Amino acid sequence: MQTSFDAIVLGLGAMGSATLYQLARRGVRALGIDRFSPPHALGSSHGDTRITRLAIGEGEEYTPLALRSHEIWRGIERETGRDLLTTTGGLVVSSAGPRATCHVPGFFANTLAAAKRHGIRHELLDARDIRRRFPQFAVSGDEVGYYEHEAGFLRPEACIAAQLDLAGRGGAVVRRDEKVLGFEESRGHVRVVSERGEYRASRLVVTAGPWLPGLLGTTWAGRFTVRRQVLYWFREKGPVADFAPGRFPVFIWELAGQAQPSYGFPAIDGPGGGVKIATEQHEAATTPEAVAREVAPEEIRAMYEEKVAPCFPGLSGECARAVACLYTMTADCRFVIEPHPQMPSVIVASPCSGHGFKHSAALGEALAQVVADGRSRIDLPVSGWKPSGRESPA
Repeated sequence: MQTSFDAIVLGLGAMGSATLYQLARRGVRALGIDRFSPPHALGSSHGDTRITRLAIGEGEEYTPLALRSHEIWRGIERETGRDLLTTTGGLVVSSAGPRATCHVPGFFANTLAAAKRHGIRHELLDARDIRRRFPQFAVSGDEVGYYEHEAGFLRPEACIAAQLDLAGRGGAVVRRDEKVLGFEESRGHVRVVSERGEYRASRLVVTAGPWLPGLLGTTWAGRFTVRRQVLYWFREKGPVADFAPGRFPVFIWELAGQAQPSYGFPAIDGPGGGVKIATEQHEAATTPEAVAREVAPEEIRAMYEEKVAPCFPGLSGECARAVACLYTMTADCRFVIEPHPQMPSVIVASPCSGHGFKHSAALGEALAQVVADGRSRIDLPVSGWKPSGRESPA
């Protein structure tokens, strides 16, 4: 069994699979290792769909990552024949009064500013416009919408599977169902110890998502908090065509008078499959080992009564399914991509906080560039980020 590599990627979800694929493309002798068999439903990268949008309300500096990620996804589609990215249009609904905030203050205004700066095709809609174009949304008179034409959704499981397949074709070694016990740096090399053996490499990229706090220990105490999130699929009262792609966009709704926004997707599973709608909770912390994987009936009932029934009269309270996933959060919702303070050959990458998947393809490319070339060719918006003027992804 091969035990020596140029680079090791620990954790093969959204970021890890993208990084391993990009390393293999560059001819780097790489190992990817995961304690489960990705794509799986135990971390952050499952649930059929993830929103992708180009004008990023969390900060317009993220937009080059989203644009580059779309280019990479389309390239992977051409190479593999897989369906990864679906353009549906995307609607952000907000209002002037007290309302839910999506990740950062000023999300709606930030989104509009990013669209204008980067030339993202969009429209501003008042409540009458929204009701006329998208009658599924029960918006009130003072709500407004930002509509982005190129927004849509990604299929996370398919994206991960495609990148791992291409990484393997490119010569990378993929080790599944292998738990890593720890790692250390000595004389410029990193030693990774798993339940099955030991591996050595010049560089290690740790993209372990909600398992980061356990792997990093007290060195990074307080940097990451893991939150349980729940995804719901509510069935339609009428024809599924009313909520199908082409008639119903992906959306983010900064709900008036509520603490957390809702977001959702078109119906993609046909009659009875349901419309996926979710919200976010940032109050209760958990761990991957302790999280409640089952969704309780009272959670489903509360979600329908508070977030679905008042907003989407065409959806019933019948929930086709509900699953839990995990967010790995930072205090400011920004990304952490930096060397380990005691191990310069180890890069810790946690570009998540609930808005990472749409950027993951470009982030994998940037991480591979750091490993292979010593720097990325695109700015990485992280905590303490200051623009360098680099926006060329080539």
